[in-house]
Amino acid sequence: MAIRETLALVGNPNSGKTTLFNALTGAKQHIGNWPGVTVERKSGRLKADNALVIQDLPGTYSLSPYSSEEIVTRDFLLNDQPDLVLNVVDATNLERNLYLTLQVMETGRPLIVALNMMDVLVKTGHRTINLKKLSYALQVPVIATTATKPAALQELVQTIQAPLPKPYAFPEYDARLESALTMLEDVIDQKVPADRLRWYAIKVFEKDPQVVKQLAFSSDEQHQMNEILRTAEHVFDDTTDSIIVNARYDFIARVIAMCVVDKDDFVMSMSDKIDRIVTDRYLALPIFVLVMWAVYYLSIQTIGTIGSDYLNDTVFGGWLPSVVGGTLKSWAVAPWLSGLIGGIGSVLGFLPQIMMLFLCLGILEDCGYMARIAFVMDRLFHRFNLSGKSFIPILIATGCGVPGIMATRTIESEKDRRMSIMLTTFMPCSAKLTVIALVSGTFFPSNSWVAPSAYFMGIIAVICSGIFLKKTALFAGPPAPFVMELPAYHLPRLTNLYRSVMSRARAFVQKAGTIIFLSCVLLWFLSNFNFGFQMVDENDSMLRGLGTVIAPVFAPLGFGDWHATVATLAGLIAKENCVGTLHISFGAGSASGFGQALRATYPAMAGYAFLVFNLLCAPCFAAIGTMYKEFGDARWTWRAVGYQTGVAYLLTMLIYQGSLVVSGQASVMSIGLVLVAILVIVYGLLIKRPVPEIASSY
Repeated sequence: MAIRETLALVGNPNSGKTTLFNALTGAKQHIGNWPGVTVERKSGRLKADNALVIQDLPGTYSLSPYSSEEIVTRDFLLNDQPDLVLNVVDATNLERNLYLTLQVMETGRPLIVALNMMDVLVKTGHRTINLKKLSYALQVPVIATTATKPAALQELVQTIQAPLPKPYAFPEYDARLESALTMLEDVIDQKVPADRLRWYAIKVFEKDPQVVKQLAFSSDEQHQMNEILRTAEHVFDDTTDSIIVNARYDFIARVIAMCVVDKDDFVMSMSDKIDRIVTDRYLALPIFVLVMWAVYYLSIQTIGTIGSDYLNDTVFGGWLPSVVGGTLKSWAVAPWLSGLIGGIGSVLGFLPQIMMLFLCLGILEDCGYMARIAFVMDRLFHRFNLSGKSFIPILIATGCGVPGIMATRTIESEKDRRMSIMLTTFMPCSAKLTVIALVSGTFFPSNSWVAPSAYFMGIIAVICSGIFLKKTALFAGPPAPFVMELPAYHLPRLTNLYRSVMSRARAFVQKAGTIIFLSCVLLWFLSNFNFGFQMVDENDSMLRGLGTVIAPVFAPLGFGDWHATVATLAGLIAKENCVGTLHISFGAGSASGFGQALRATYPAMAGYAFLVFNLLCAPCFAAIGTMYKEFGDARWTWRAVGYQTGVAYLLTMLIYQGSLVVSGQASVMSIGLVLVAILVIVYGLLIKRPVPEIASSY
């Protein structure tokens, strides 16, 4: 038996590839229902054979060189030359998944097809697949699997460990196309390895820009190829890339006809019946709003709040300060150090609400509803000339802005990708949830609309910004098309939910114990010492001095004092710092005392304005650093940060000053600021402007 070291795991998004990877390796990986969740490949060792490394490649629909997941997958198959490829195919969507299978076969790598989700196929009862005929048609081993049931994977593991499958013949397409490919093989024969000659010939026929550039044809070779391609396009009356696509689907149709029996084609499944409601043109958005309201109501107003109240009032408000205070006193440590406990505790107190939010989002994600949200938002986005692909990073950013920004790599259009990077962090991540919970619980304890309004405020900012930016030279152009499969609804797996919630909660606690703790130490020092390094009251501290200088900038927003100003600036380090900094600057001990201090200092709408500004303004340094990495340009990073902060300032000023106008407390200046903000927004959204040619330096 040949010694095997690497196995490449490839498949479409939503095919169960990552679930199968976890089952084969025992690895703990996040599972999602949208393309691009696995942006970079991950590896693990086969549990049954520790010497075999499995590379979990990004989910992709094809091996075209346009999105990052396609490039990563095809580069690994061609350059790293894995000993074996395991192609995970969704049995419920065989036609679409076999397109990638054919492209993998064109690389010539040894292949096993894992026909996954067989349990779902059996339940629907609409189709039966003859595995032996499918294996015969493809000339590769085909194994039925159910990735969610590791005990049912024995046959697949045995096939992986068995001697390598015998070489298969390349899929044979239309005779006229085969003739053109043979002529191209003669042209490039001396330029590519013999075992990849077929793949390179097909890529040259498709006019793949990367391959054409890599092969560096001479003028004579270029002339020969142009003649071959021109003749083929004339014969088929189509472009060469479309010819290949049609040839692959023709081959798939012959395979399906040989091995698949369909019955009850026109009987709707339960998923179809549910989708008729949740993706309905008129009901989809109201249902989405209701679902997200329920998510935030459970997380912020009810179940999550019970846990947070216990931590804030009992653990961090009573038990922990008493124990730590007594210990510090026994060690003869100065009592003012207890202020640090309040700063950290004010952040960790929101952990139950964050865990509840991630549990709700995990349920929606694992059952398949998140994919429907992307579909619904794509329909909405296209009305405003935006790409639905931009909503995928937005969904991911509700956990953390950093992976959300990285997920924009799946967007082929450079303009759409850059715009998505700028807009992704408008969404409330887990860090911003602490600010949402603070403002909602302190200023609006009886209003369930405040927390979900933050989520929809982010979406509104994304849509309005997209409308405005698409009118500028930097981002003008049609949106990229969005293709996505809707997986069948299924019950969430408890193990997936547990891993998802615990990994995110662990990351939050680690962040609180490192970055936020160090920030609290620095802020505590600044709030307890003056510029002469003498210990003083907060009102005479360096922190107040620094905040007082900048505070007038935020006066039109309703929170122009030093407390909220330094909290906003500290939020650039980590958004959770907004809460900890306020707690330290007010010197409030218990959670109830902290809330009373906030209500005594700020009116309710000023608190909401503080929430909106910190929701939409420049993200934390980690996200800004990721933006710089993805842009690859400092100018674009500064553009993004400046635009985000400008939008946050404009909308926050409109909300706060508008509330003064509505309540009858407005001054002439307030009315003027509201009119200016409205005029700017109307001009940006409604006025059509000519788009000049963009310089190539961009």
